[in-house]
Formats: sequence, C-alpha cells, structure tokens
Amino acid sequence: MRAVRHTAYHTFPTLKEVEKPTPGPGEVLLKVAGAGLCHSDVAIFHEFDEGLNPQMDPEFTLGHENSGWVEELGPGVDGLEIGSAHLVYGPVGCGHCRACTRGQDTYCENATEMPYAGIGLGRDGGVAEYVVVPARNLIPLGDADPIKAAPLSDAGLTPYHAIKLALPHLNGGGKYALVVGLGGLGLVGVQILKALTGATIIATDMKEEAMAEAEKLGAITVPGGEGQVERIREITGGKGVDAAFDFVGVGATVQTAMASAARQSRVTIVGIGNLSPYEWAFLTTPYEAELVNTYWGTVEELHEVVDMYKAGQITPQVTTYSLDEALDAYQLLVEGKIAGRAVVVPHGEK
Repeated sequence: MRAVRHTAYHTFPTLKEVEKPTPGPGEVLLKVAGAGLCHSDVAIFHEFDEGLNPQMDPEFTLGHENSGWVEELGPGVDGLEIGSAHLVYGPVGCGHCRACTRGQDTYCENATEMPYAGIGLGRDGGVAEYVVVPARNLIPLGDADPIKAAPLSDAGLTPYHAIKLALPHLNGGGKYALVVGLGGLGLVGVQILKALTGATIIATDMKEEAMAEAEKLGAITVPGGEGQVERIREITGGKGVDAAFDFVGVGATVQTAMASAARQSRVTIVGIGNLSPYEWAFLTTPYEAELVNTYWGTVEELHEVVDMYKAGQITPQVTTYSLDEALDAYQLLVEGKIAGRAVVVPHGEK
C-alpha cells in the first residue's frame, strides 16, 4: 500500500510503497476514510531535532487525525462490524496506569517507557491506505460522514477538552470567551463555545478570511495588531474576558490572552507554538487569573465530540486531497495557506 512517511528530521515527507499492516491482538485494521493534516506534523519533520523526542524518531507513517472503515479484526476482537465507520482516538498509553484506565492516555504515567507517543506520532498513522489501531481507540460514527469527521480526533477533541475544563468560568450571564488563532482548532473551538455556553465569543486572528468564518459562526472578531487588546477589553466593558483559549501558543499570543483576561479568569494555552517565551509579572497579571496548558483529551470526551458532530453542533471546515496530493497539501500547510483543515482521502470521496 502507499503511505506518507516521515523518513528523517528536517526532511520533507515521502509518499512511498510499504507493506499493508496486519492487526495484532486487540487491534483493528481500518481502511482509511480521511486523515487530517496538522501543524504538529510539520513540527515533527520540519522543526524537531534528533534527540528531542526519541518516541517520534523516523521512520513512520504520519497522520494522527484519522477515520476509517473496519477492514479486519485482530485476535481477541469482537463486537465490531466489518465496514462500519469509526473515528480514531490518537493517543496510545500503557493501558494500565491510572490515567489510561480513565481513558486519558495523553497523561499516561508510563509515557516515557512507550515506544511511541501515539498513532501518527511515532507509531504508523493514517496518511495511508490502511492503518492499524487498538480496538479501544475506535469511536463509532454510525451514518455520519467519516471524511469530514476525521479532524475531530484532534481539532475537535483538543479544544473540547480545554473548553470543558474552563466551563466553571463561563457559567452565568454576562460572560466573555476569547479565541486566539482561527485555524482548524480555533474555528471548531468557536462552535464548541457557542454550543456549550451562553458567553459572548470574541475571536482574533491576523487573517481576514479566518475572521470572516468566525463571524459566520457567531463570534465578534478583532483583528490582530495595534489596538487589539484595547478593543477586546472595550467589548467586555473594560473588565476583560472570563476565559481565553490560545490556539497558537507563542509568547506574543499568550501575552495577548493574559492582557485581555479579567480577574479570576482562566487562560488556556492550547497551541504548541513554543517559539518564544511569555514573561509573567505579578503586578501586570490580573489577580487570581489562572494560566494553564492542556494536551489533547480523553477517549470519553471524543465520544462526546462525536455526539456533537452527529447533532450538527460542530462541523469542521475541511478541504480534501487525494493521497497523490498529500505532499502538496503538506507544503501548503508549511506555507500557512491551508484554511481550516486539510484532509487526505486515500480511497476517494463517497
């Protein structure tokens, strides 16, 4: 079969022929319906240095946002119908520590002993014709479109987890939420906030087309640049936002979120920008404002995300590419020219 492989650090991926995988005990072979392309993939092959994270050393197939149809069951797996559509929970922990037993493989207590960080993150992922995944990582989609659902396994789950933890700050009337960065995660984040809260949603980005999409989803938009924070605080009547979500995660965007925050608010860093630090100071920080980061989410929460998708509460903005076009799509992602989420469709759209 064909697959897009991460072959070396600081090296663009390669589309190559590899052996079709076979599911082992407790595993399932999926015929890939869709595989979302993420900026995390770009970081792996474009920015990471050898030795930074040995769990993601090449070579492996990229793709940690996957959906597909059950093709073959491994030994010991039953209860799954051949041909049924599923979304894939990407994190894979040890399976027996406290975090893993509550479905939070992202915070596996034995993560450093695992040979990979997740599906498409050291373990072969879904930018391929087929992918093998643990049966427990499958979330049934029923009749819902698996291609449009593919990005939900990260671009849906990651903002959902961050927003769900911040809900106590958004309960009640007169609340304000801020979304910084309107890429694939940020636009889904706006939809989740709209569905789960009554807060006024403020969204900010440098791209006019991204802000136009956020406005269609019900957000008030503020362009990045000079006067950005002042405009955000003006919308809130001067008090600042009750919860902010930074989907970029560089020093400048964290600074924007913190400068826009109200007292006793919560600022969550969701994006893994890591390009520059944020400098904290006591007298320039709102009192009792929480600054936290989150990573992905739980398998239970992904079931809830799929429920929202089936109910029409969230719809990812998707542009599809064939497997032959996958490398072109990654290049567009490197250049920052992808709106929403690029999804590779190895077997064509149905």
